[in-house]
Amino acid sequence: MLETVRLLFIFTTTRGLLRLFMRMGLLGLFLLSVLDSSFLVFPFGNDLLLIALVSSNRESLIWVPYVIVTALGSVIGVFVVDVIMRKAGESGLERFVSQKRIDKLKAKLENKAGVTVFVATLIPPPFPLTPVVMTASALQSPRGQLLIAVFLGRLLRFGVDAVLALYFGRQVIAFMNSNVVTYIVYALIGIAVILSTLSLLKWLKRN
Repeated sequence: MLETVRLLFIFTTTRGLLRLFMRMGLLGLFLLSVLDSSFLVFPFGNDLLLIALVSSNRESLIWVPYVIVTALGSVIGVFVVDVIMRKAGESGLERFVSQKRIDKLKAKLENKAGVTVFVATLIPPPFPLTPVVMTASALQSPRGQLLIAVFLGRLLRFGVDAVLALYFGRQVIAFMNSNVVTYIVYALIGIAVILSTLSLLKWLKRN
């Protein structure tokens, strides 16, 4: 539950960050994509920023470099994680990923690392890409295969985002900026905090 609280808190700050990165254009897309695919998490940050930029330039083909730059940023971010985790190895992986999740990912990554990573790049939050990449790198999966899977997966995901933005982008941004979304997020944070507190009290009582 603490992880849920953290993700929801980050989500509430996403709109402010989007405004900052949006002013930077292509560079903002690239930087946010690098950060999101490394050790920092901005749920839906890349998707929303891309939709916002494409929506504001719907009459041109600028959406094409937007998609490519965002995909390349993800590759750079994953490369940073890959370099660190290859050195850490499987023994160092347990500091970042739970043993239960490692056991689940091992079976998938041993024979289908590329496919597993590709699918992970397409799945939206709360499913995190970083633990999959960390595990694949720690298990010494081929780096080239890993990076190509990330690029193709992100290219597909952000390509779909761009196409949707051409038709529905302004409506999506208006909805995300509405008070309704803000109230929903605050309500979810409140619920998560309550549940986390109950879980903590239960753990303290048991120990």
